[in-house]
Amino acid sequence: MAWNIPGKNNDDRPPERDRSGGNGRNPWPPKRRRGGNGLGDVGNRLRDLFGGGGGGNPLRWIGIALVVWLVFNCFVLIGEQQRGVVLRFGQVARIMQPGPNFKLPWPIERVTKVDATSVRTFSNSLPVLTRDENIVTVSFNVQYRVADPEMFLFGTQNAVRVLEQIAQSAVREQIGRADLDTALNARGPLSVAASTALQASLEAYRTGLVVTELNLQDARPPEEVKPAFDEVNSAQQTNERLVNEARAYAARVVPEARGDAQRLRTTAEGYKTASVARATGDAERFTLLVDAYRGAPEVTRKRLWLETVEQVLADNRKVVGGDGRQLIYVPMNQAAGGSDSPAPPVLPADIVSPPVGATPDASLPRPTRGARADGGNR
Repeated sequence: MAWNIPGKNNDDRPPERDRSGGNGRNPWPPKRRRGGNGLGDVGNRLRDLFGGGGGGNPLRWIGIALVVWLVFNCFVLIGEQQRGVVLRFGQVARIMQPGPNFKLPWPIERVTKVDATSVRTFSNSLPVLTRDENIVTVSFNVQYRVADPEMFLFGTQNAVRVLEQIAQSAVREQIGRADLDTALNARGPLSVAASTALQASLEAYRTGLVVTELNLQDARPPEEVKPAFDEVNSAQQTNERLVNEARAYAARVVPEARGDAQRLRTTAEGYKTASVARATGDAERFTLLVDAYRGAPEVTRKRLWLETVEQVLADNRKVVGGDGRQLIYVPMNQAAGGSDSPAPPVLPADIVSPPVGATPDASLPRPTRGARADGGNR
């Protein structure tokens, strides 16, 4: 019988379905390739395990699901603002940086993502007792971020809660060391000191957090005492205004007073110098007069008398009287060219001026400049 007769073969065995899906007989049964590599053998074994090309074997789907789970479990994508803490059997192994990363499958390694670059905020208001025993309500704001992800997760328990409690304690400490006026009007240095104390405490408690900014936003008295506090504040402002006005007045008056004092001092020194010089000159003149008097007593005595009378007449008003019919007033110093002439004299009531139109008697002597009471000339 021919080898290709349908339904028969040389070994009287039923025909085999060829690999192409036909029903014809294949005269050459499939044989394993000799000398093949190990990967091909592994692939054949896996194919045999999953049921060849058939789709009814459940082990195939289990294997596919296992492979997919391993791929997704070993691949980790870390965001730009995140850091990944890798735990290997519960112990920190390394820190993953942003980008795609790979790890060993669970339960060997496990990754915890931490938001490490974004700034977080904590705000609160609390009553605080100042150094001078006044109560103020302080509002503060703390901005912080994660500096060490490993320390943040495992350095302490609930690091954020620890930061909130330490921040309140630091604010109370700094406000408690200041008086009421400083807490209300000069909170800048207090904010810096509270931020420094807060950061030191966070490092001591191993929280892995760093403070970027701490602000004491507001400080006000309690509502129960606010009217009294407003009155005190108004009185303080009035006090400051009066002090500023007094300082301005002092700045204006003190230089004037110093100038007047300097002027008086200079005038006094000039007067002192003039007085000393005048006294020295008078002493020398007296000494010369004594010498002259010893040489010619009569002449010196007469000369002194004449000079004294001249000095007396030069300092007083001069009234020259005639025969009773007229009165002539001669202001000698004004006639001599003086600028400070004395006031006109008040004439007595019994002296009658000459009638209108009367001419003075020509026989009366007319006073001349430099005439003396004794009739002589200078």
